[in-house]
Amino acid sequence: MKNKFTFVLMAILLTSITVFGQKDSSITGWTPKAIAGLNISQLALSNWTQGGDNSLTWSITGNVGYDYKSSEWNFTNHLKLAYGRTKLGGQDFRTNDNEFYMENVLFKNVGWVVAPYFSNIVRTTVAPGYNYQNNTAVQIANFFDPGYVSQSVGFTYDKLYGFKTRLGIAVQEVFTNHFRQYSDDITTTKKEAFKLETGFQSVTSGQAQIAENLLLNSSLTLFTRFESLDVWDVRWDNSIIAKVNSWLNVNIGFLLIYQKDQSPTAQMKQALQLGIEYSIL
Repeated sequence: MKNKFTFVLMAILLTSITVFGQKDSSITGWTPKAIAGLNISQLALSNWTQGGDNSLTWSITGNVGYDYKSSEWNFTNHLKLAYGRTKLGGQDFRTNDNEFYMENVLFKNVGWVVAPYFSNIVRTTVAPGYNYQNNTAVQIANFFDPGYVSQSVGFTYDKLYGFKTRLGIAVQEVFTNHFRQYSDDITTTKKEAFKLETGFQSVTSGQAQIAENLLLNSSLTLFTRFESLDVWDVRWDNSIIAKVNSWLNVNIGFLLIYQKDQSPTAQMKQALQLGIEYSIL
């Protein structure tokens, strides 16, 4: 238990470093934003005496937001999509990236240091997911199988430069169809397709302009259940965006997930991509 709390505290500390950059707070009304990324890697060999095999890897990502701000209300909407596949030699294509993450947050300025908020988060895969151990493709997930939907009510604080955090009471619903190991209640003999969990949720995020053309984004989401407060679900999402010119970015992403019902150990994903940034105004 001590090791788990130590890990969570270290993650909070690392995320809290990113408090030095912030967008113009005077902008009101609706603000759209969109970033698309495409990464392709290809290698073809013929009569190559130094060893190796043909390979092809591609992945696409999208980060879309549409936010509203007024003197009383803030409404932020964020959608992150990622999908990619890879092929080595004569093997079939394998999925190597597969993510759907949507977050909606509404909060009202009531003149307090903190503001009341309501949030909704949806997490799932965009396509079938497979485990490729032992050179065998075994399907372990599909769109909304499992699907995680969580609502939270509490208070948010965003008075620090580039830093915001919120904490509230949360309800999480887990939906499954075929892969019911994610929603099953082990205390019953039936394989349930739905699970309801209640607890606390915390989300901390920040930005840091670490160079003129280099931006660091970090977001840490924590969830714990009332019946097991010593077990935390952790999602720590980080990206470094290097701006090459007015429309081309280089993106480095690192995602860490710890969720005991999915895996007893932490899951990690790292990606390097070229990104095309554009305004939809």
